[in-house]
Amino acid sequence: MKISQIKDFFISIEVIPPLRGHSADNLYKAIDKIMPYNPAFISVTKHPPELEYYEIDGQILKLPKVKRPGTMGIVAALKMRYNVDVVPHLTCIGNSKFELEELLIDLDFLGIDNVFVIRGDKKKNVIKKEWQYDYAYQLVQQISDMNKGKYLYQTAKKTNFCIGVAGYPEKHYESPNLKTDIKYLKRKIEAGAQFVITQMFFDVEKYFNFVKLLRDEEINVKVIPGLKPILSYKSALKIPGTFYVDIPEELIEKLDNARTPKEEFWTGVKYTIKLIEKLKENNVPGIHFFTMSNTDAIVEILKHI
Repeated sequence: MKISQIKDFFISIEVIPPLRGHSADNLYKAIDKIMPYNPAFISVTKHPPELEYYEIDGQILKLPKVKRPGTMGIVAALKMRYNVDVVPHLTCIGNSKFELEELLIDLDFLGIDNVFVIRGDKKKNVIKKEWQYDYAYQLVQQISDMNKGKYLYQTAKKTNFCIGVAGYPEKHYESPNLKTDIKYLKRKIEAGAQFVITQMFFDVEKYFNFVKLLRDEEINVKVIPGLKPILSYKSALKIPGTFYVDIPEELIEKLDNARTPKEEFWTGVKYTIKLIEKLKENNVPGIHFFTMSNTDAIVEILKHI
C-alpha cells in the first residue's frame, strides 16, 4: 500500500542490514518482536561503497567495500518473510542514475510500492560515480518520470512508486538556516515526493513548528515523525555530534541521575512514550522508529501506546 494513502495512525520501523559477513538472523529476531504490533512498513537503509586499502598478492590496492551490503536482498527477504510493505532507501551518492534506473526496475518487479530517497552522506572515502546525482530532488524527478513511463535510455512500462524524502525539524547540518532547508524540501515535493519522514528529534515543539512552516509553504504531504529512544547517558552525549540534533536538558538530567543501566533504559523508554502521547494528541499520521536493528526498547514503548 502506498504510504501516502494510509488513513489510520500507524507505526513503522527502520532497520539496517547486517555487517558484511554477518548473518541476518539477528535482524529477523529483532523484527519478529515488532510484528505482533502490525507495522505499516519497514524501511531498510542503504550504504554506499567506501574505498579501503588491502594487501593482495603483495600489492597494496585501494578497493571499494560496502560495510553493510545486501539492502535489496534484505528488502526482498523481509517482504517474503513477513508479507509487509518494505521501503528501500535509495541514495544518490554511490550510484549512477543509470544504475538507479535498473535498480528501480528490479524493485518494480518485486512489487515494491514505496521508496525513500536521500542524497547520502558526503564522506571523503565514499566513491563518487560518473552520472551521480548531487541532490535528492534529481532522483525524485527521475522516479516521477518513470511513473509516467519516461526512462533514461530504455522502454518499459510505467512504474507506480510512492516517493518519500527526509525532513529536518532542526534543519540539515549543511543548510545555513531552517527556512533555506525547507526551500530545498519543497523542491523535492515539487519533483514528486509524496511523504516526509523526519530526522529524529527529542522536543515535540520542534516537530510542530516544522510542520507549521511546511504548511505555510503549502507543503501538505504526510510528515511522519521519526523517533529514536535514547537509552543511556553515554549515547545522549554522542547523538548530537552524529545526527546534529539537540537533547533537552530535562532528558540529559534524568539520564545522568539514573543509577544503573536498567534505570537509564527505562528513563529513555518513558521519555519516548511521553513524546508519542503528545504527538498523538495532535493527530500525527504515525510514528517511525529508528531501531538500529535493536527493537527491545521499541517493544516496551509499543506495549504502552
